[in-house]
Amino acid sequence: MYVLGDGSRRLAGAEVLVSGLRGTGAQVAAALVLAGTGRVVLHDSGTACTSDRAQQFLLGESDIGQNRAEASQRVLAELNPRVTVSAHTGKLSEDFLTSFQVVVLTESPLEEQLRIGDFCHAHGICFIVADAKGLAGQLFCDFGEHFIINSPAEGNPACVAVQHISQGNPGVVTYKRAENSPHDLFCDGTLVMFSGVEGMTELNGRDPIPVRVLDDFRLEICDTSSFSPYIRGGLVSQADAEQVLELARSLWMQQGSLDEDLVRAFASVSAGDLCPIASIIGALAAQEVLKAITGKFLPLDQWLYLDALECLALEGAATLTEEDCAPRGSRYDGQIAIFGAAFQERLAQQKYLVVGAGAIGCELLKNFAMMGLAAGPDGDLIVTDMDIVALSNLHRQFLYRSVDISEPKSVVAAAAVKHMNPEIMVTAHQNQVGPATEMLYGDEFFQHLDGVASAVDTLEARTYLERRCSRCRTPLLDSGTEGPRGNVLVMVPFLTKPHGPAGASEESSFPSCTVHNFPHTIQHTLQWALDEFEGLFQLPMEYVNAFMGDPAFLEQLPAKKALQILEQVRDRLRERPRDWWDCVRWARRHWQSCYHDGIAQLLHFYPPEHEASPGVPFWSGDKTCPHPLTFDPDNDTHMEYVLAAARLFAQVYKVSPCSDRVAAQTLLRSMVLPPFTPQERLQIITAEEQEEVQAPADHMRRVELTQDLMQQRQELLADEEVQMPLMEPIRFEKDDNIHVDFITTASNLRAENYGIPPADWLTSKRIAGRIVPAIITTTAAVAGLACLEVYKLVWGCQDLSCYRNSNLFPSCYLLLRFQPPPPHTYWYCGHEWSCWDQLEMQAVRADGQEMTVQEVLDWLQRTYGWTVSVLLCGYTMLYNSEDDEETQAQLLSQKLSETLGHTGEPLRQALELSYVCEEEDAEAEETGPPLICYLP
Repeated sequence: MYVLGDGSRRLAGAEVLVSGLRGTGAQVAAALVLAGTGRVVLHDSGTACTSDRAQQFLLGESDIGQNRAEASQRVLAELNPRVTVSAHTGKLSEDFLTSFQVVVLTESPLEEQLRIGDFCHAHGICFIVADAKGLAGQLFCDFGEHFIINSPAEGNPACVAVQHISQGNPGVVTYKRAENSPHDLFCDGTLVMFSGVEGMTELNGRDPIPVRVLDDFRLEICDTSSFSPYIRGGLVSQADAEQVLELARSLWMQQGSLDEDLVRAFASVSAGDLCPIASIIGALAAQEVLKAITGKFLPLDQWLYLDALECLALEGAATLTEEDCAPRGSRYDGQIAIFGAAFQERLAQQKYLVVGAGAIGCELLKNFAMMGLAAGPDGDLIVTDMDIVALSNLHRQFLYRSVDISEPKSVVAAAAVKHMNPEIMVTAHQNQVGPATEMLYGDEFFQHLDGVASAVDTLEARTYLERRCSRCRTPLLDSGTEGPRGNVLVMVPFLTKPHGPAGASEESSFPSCTVHNFPHTIQHTLQWALDEFEGLFQLPMEYVNAFMGDPAFLEQLPAKKALQILEQVRDRLRERPRDWWDCVRWARRHWQSCYHDGIAQLLHFYPPEHEASPGVPFWSGDKTCPHPLTFDPDNDTHMEYVLAAARLFAQVYKVSPCSDRVAAQTLLRSMVLPPFTPQERLQIITAEEQEEVQAPADHMRRVELTQDLMQQRQELLADEEVQMPLMEPIRFEKDDNIHVDFITTASNLRAENYGIPPADWLTSKRIAGRIVPAIITTTAAVAGLACLEVYKLVWGCQDLSCYRNSNLFPSCYLLLRFQPPPPHTYWYCGHEWSCWDQLEMQAVRADGQEMTVQEVLDWLQRTYGWTVSVLLCGYTMLYNSEDDEETQAQLLSQKLSETLGHTGEPLRQALELSYVCEEEDAEAEETGPPLICYLP
């Protein structure tokens, strides 16, 4: 839903025909079923054969000889109980076709494509052709003459706050980017509109204006010199290559020159079947079906051609003979037809690690099983993931079913691919790959691998894997998706540039004063609502339970927060409701405190006319002047907030809720709350850089509160009806609708206070739950693109021009495949180094003991002639020539691990050290190659 928007609601009523159930058709059908298409009809008149299993992942050994559509239907029906999946084995008559909204043809002869395409075009049926032949594939779309695109954009239009607009030709707009917003909000030619501009009102409501991007904060627009001054505000049949070439020549006679080598290469491999190509073309075709149904994103106009013929440029591939590629009666015959039998044997001996068994991980594992990676006696495929299967995984993580919910992902995934290909040597681990597990996944482990496939979902994990593979010289395939976008990066030791840092953390962090007093985006008010949730329903209840369990808890409180925590414990014990209606009254009082009194208090200190300094309004720029709200029981948002807050409050105190909304409204109408009285001594934070102000500790107040709490505890423990633990703390869970109800209404009410446009329930859930939008079509295509690079790695290719990084944007049909950059080189101490270079030493003395720091420095001097002035391990200083003699002598005499033992970090078998040499300019930007010290 996050990817397709409101159009996703149309999926349940859609009927789609998928004709041809070999690899490409299977990928299309699986994606449509997972996405929730109402009715999917599978058509195929052929029977499954052994070679189908090189790419058709729905077929088992027992399905050989059965109709492909019927065999596939049984498996697909298990994927999604809400989708009706049926099989059709007869002809595709016109009467039969009229019942479908979309028709997809795969493995279809040209005559049939033309006949059905004309019929669909005449009857308003969206028509798609998807074909994969060897290393190439094509996609064709015809959505008719009257197709309407309801939402062409990938996401919501960028909207930023204007800070200034100059008078000039052209005028320059300076704007403020929201925290963590992408740097490419606008591009040259983007059309923009203005509203709410004070002063230069000529821009308001004007026709869209094209912009030119100056930098991350400035845009050039039209001539504003005469405006008022600004004030504020994507059937395999064997064919002879030369016959294909002659056909191409005859077609091209009047079209210009013909690339005969390209045509010959395509014809030579067209008899082959490759799972990665089927995955890419099938996934892109499925994405077009979703576009046809939902009206979301731009459809393909009208042809897509894809090839990976660069694979034929690999050393060894060009010398393959007909005998090398002849059928063996194997499930891999389609792959052998392209790469030969010897290559297939090499594939079977690969040792790979797949980190992550989520959406991309599932598709990678499925492809590996079809390809026969690690399907030999010496092969080894390890998949590791700490996570368990959840309900929300099932729409895109193909290897899981409803019965697998709460089971370990890696274990279920390994069993699923073992079922697809019993020959595959797969092992499941349930570990995170990171610093804490380096005793399991150390240098020796990585160096033993032929490759690593990264399918993780955090930038931190991606960066760690890149660093480990870089140090151990292990090839890495890094894949990622976000909504309809995806990318693949290939890292080959000594051949490509390492990926480098993945970027900043995706965690949002807003200044406290912005969130609490001066929000200006919906992200701010959602963060405020999350803080409210934690402060109302989690932390104080945890404090109460800890206190009731052991009064010594009070003695362990941090001094700065002790008084605040004591008051929270006291308040929560005093607020214990007797029934549901007490919970409703509490929620109503809290509404008043947040949305009326709190705002009125802020305005008491800083009235609308307040000036920060003479002539400079306080409420300007990012500070929007708020206004208090008046409670209305007939207002849906007001009532939804009170009922959600009351239900959570009742859950905390183990009180049974009531669903009588009318009765709650009646109660609320009769409630009379005291009028607001401003507090003169309340302190309000205004500076973003200022830390949260803490009230001075009041020793006597702490003593009084502690004595009061001890007495209340005694009384509660003496009450036989009181159950322990006393309260039920609630942690925010994005899949709990009541939780999201509270967050959404709390945020939107806060937004109303400040004149910020509200967010709907689904958007609030996405932002507050930090949900990364995902869809099966993108993940399947990205995994297919990654597996094309696996072929090259298995060949041991050392030709940079054969490799491809990929960026995929199916929403606007942009697929970029480009050569990775070569390694970076630099000069240090008079020598040229590659970014892959590293110095290695066995930090072991003749007696088997670990070397000291002095002995490491001596080794560098003896081996490279370098005099080291600074030696570091991470951020830990091992030696510094500027220290006094006593400190230097102490550091130099220590063994390497002695100093590191005091840092609390786990000791590693191999240490990576950095250094500064006296021979190098101290201000040089580059550092020397890292020194890897292997400990005994």
